[in-house]
Amino acid sequence: QVHLVESGGGSVQAGGSLRLSCAGSELIDSSTYCMAWFRQAPGKERVGVASIGSDGSTDYFYSVKGRFTISKDNAKNTVYLQMNSLKPEDTAIYYCAADACREGPHSLLDKYYYNYWGRGTQVTVSS
Repeated sequence: QVHLVESGGGSVQAGGSLRLSCAGSELIDSSTYCMAWFRQAPGKERVGVASIGSDGSTDYFYSVKGRFTISKDNAKNTVYLQMNSLKPEDTAIYYCAADACREGPHSLLDKYYYNYWGRGTQVTVSS
C-alpha cells in the first residue's frame, strides 16, 4: 500500500527553524518519483512550497526561496524540508505529496500532479 508519513512539525517563534520529514512506503521510490511539500492555512488553498524531481532538481514557491530547502535521501525513501527564518505567515498544515515522474509540460508545484498524499503536520510560527 502506498502511503506517506510526515513528521517534524511544531511551534516555533518567528526567526526559528524546523525540519520536516516525509517517509514513503516501499512502493514509493524517491529515486524515480517526484515529490513535493505543500501547505494549507485555514480558509486558504493548498499551495506548493517546494518540489524535487527524480534527478534532484528543485523548485520553490517565491515566498520561501532562500529560506526553505528541500532534499531527499533515496536510500531511506525520505524527503526533507528544512525551514529557516520562519515567519508567522508560514503557519499552516504541511503536506507531503508524491507521484511517478512523467514527461510533459507541468509544474511540480501543482497539487493536481500528485495522487499520493500524507496526512499533514502542523507548523505554527508565533510573532
